[in-house]
Amino acid sequence: MKGFRVLPSVDQFLVADTGKALVERHGRTAVLAAVRARLEAMRAAIRAGEDGGALAARLPDLVAGDLDAAARFALRPVLNLSGTVLHTNLGRAILAEAAIRAATEAMANPLALEFDLDGGGRGQRDDHLRGLLRELTGAEDATIVNNNAAAVLIALNTLAQGREAIVSRGELIEIGGAFRMPDIMARAGARLVEVGTTNRTHPRDYEGALGPDTGVILKVHTSNYRIEGFTAEVPAPRLAQIAAKAGVPLLNDLGSGSLADLATWGLRREPTVAEAVAEGADLVTFSGDKLLGGPQAGFIVGRRDLIAAIDRNPLKRAVRLDKIRIAALEATLRLYRDPDRLAERLPTLRHLARPQAEIAAQAARLAPLVDAALAPHGFAAAPCDCASQIGSGGLPVDTIPSAGLRLTAAAGRGAGGDAPDRLAARLRALPRPVIGHIGGGALILDLRCLDRDADLLDALAAL
Repeated sequence: MKGFRVLPSVDQFLVADTGKALVERHGRTAVLAAVRARLEAMRAAIRAGEDGGALAARLPDLVAGDLDAAARFALRPVLNLSGTVLHTNLGRAILAEAAIRAATEAMANPLALEFDLDGGGRGQRDDHLRGLLRELTGAEDATIVNNNAAAVLIALNTLAQGREAIVSRGELIEIGGAFRMPDIMARAGARLVEVGTTNRTHPRDYEGALGPDTGVILKVHTSNYRIEGFTAEVPAPRLAQIAAKAGVPLLNDLGSGSLADLATWGLRREPTVAEAVAEGADLVTFSGDKLLGGPQAGFIVGRRDLIAAIDRNPLKRAVRLDKIRIAALEATLRLYRDPDRLAERLPTLRHLARPQAEIAAQAARLAPLVDAALAPHGFAAAPCDCASQIGSGGLPVDTIPSAGLRLTAAAGRGAGGDAPDRLAARLRALPRPVIGHIGGGALILDLRCLDRDADLLDALAAL
């Protein structure tokens, strides 16, 4: 059939200039597969009545598009304009420049990860961070695992395997990803003993539950929700007294964890790790990739003998950190030695501390440019006020005044009530996806985390 004859052969495609360029860029194997797949689809289209010449003219662009799409990394950068600074689904904290440099060095070179340069023997990988953690928290010792869930798991397994773990009923939390504290305790081999009620727990509740089988008292910072009204909980210092009198360790899980007082930057304060240690907790667990602003990690700080027992636990090897994250964590922790410049060097704090007036000025500057980019597609942009959240369980009911862009269907376009959803889908499909949130009949782009105007404009240029 004449329609089929206008299609080039695979060999003809490969020797043409376009084919050679694609082979140079993607490799012969990938180009062969892409060309064959497109030619097969075009033959089917011709049999269905489509014009072979028109299809043949589109072949180079279609093959190039297929190859570019296949070469695109599944895990690729997005613009987080969602209004949630530490967005779990978007990777939480952005690393500081110092941490990125340290991680790059670790990737490119052999390191003395578990090698004692002084004695020439085997060293401990956690030693690179122990000193910094002791300095910043006031704890006797520290150990590091791959996230805070692992920190709680291994601490409970070490202290209470086959024994009882006492916890307030109001602190049996569930966080994202089906992490439930009772399930973690069961996996750790601890027997859960609930005390108190959902809204009120008293010292006598803990004291009455103590017995010869008690392995640990667990306190959990309820960072991702808040109970208000007729409530009571036992403060950490009082709980530490109860635990000490009974000779039972107190494990305080701070969750997000912070090494600095957030009130310094105008945020509602969260308990710091140093405060939890000073209040008498025998062990404190917290995350590295949330309020601390580093890569994913879980820290355990506290009594030297308990840390040593955790390090002897066979689980420790299963949840240890690699050299890249250790390098990035060391660089991140060093930033906390200079609190006066912490916010300008640590992206998490820089974004949280951005004044609304600065963000509003950015929104006013960007609005006409974004409006012009969206106009051909039937949408309009205008500056607006909005509210950001910390995210990842930090200060769950608190918001931070912010500003952004309100994207709506252009006047007279009759786009319908689903216009914000359709625009959100188009922005997610960009080579660099733009992630906002829908509210009040519009797509809102919160600019709190947008460091450079050009990032948004360049992303939208691909529309």
